[in-house]
Amino acid sequence: MVGIDNSAAQLATARRLQREYGLALTLIHGNAEQVPYPDASFDLAISEYGACLWADPYRWVAEAARILRPGGALIFLVNSALLTLCMPEADDLAASDRLLRPAFGMHRIEWPGDTGVEFHLSHGDWLRLLRRSGFEIEDLIEVQAPEAGTTRYPFVTLQWARQWPSEEIWKARRRADDETWLGQA
Repeated sequence: MVGIDNSAAQLATARRLQREYGLALTLIHGNAEQVPYPDASFDLAISEYGACLWADPYRWVAEAARILRPGGALIFLVNSALLTLCMPEADDLAASDRLLRPAFGMHRIEWPGDTGVEFHLSHGDWLRLLRRSGFEIEDLIEVQAPEAGTTRYPFVTLQWARQWPSEEIWKARRRADDETWLGQA
């Protein structure tokens, strides 16, 4: 197992948890847009609000296709497209029940007062990108908050997340007969 992250702080936390739980995995300080492993090195790639939020999807998805073996799985968890469309630009304000930004042309989002950049795509853009990169989409799970749940994020209320999906889990598999990972995507 290999973990890659561009945050030294995240890697320090991962190393602490490795020691605490006796986990054996390689941790790399790097970028998911350029993974330092040969083609077809892995059977599974997972991103939970890592590369799928902070790296450009038009780069990291092609890189995931390159490092996955034919038949390998890609699973990633992102903010839902609907949540992104309903989030106000002001800090610490929860998503509303109104669309606040255009659905077309979503990609790179820079929030006022934040130095970071987030990447969000519409469902259609995700589908086209994944298929063009040699993946078959196996599932899209639109997560609904449970009745007994809680939320710790100021940008989405529990009531909102019970009515509309605040998170999405995408499951895709690299086509066994595909050669797009060779840099042709």
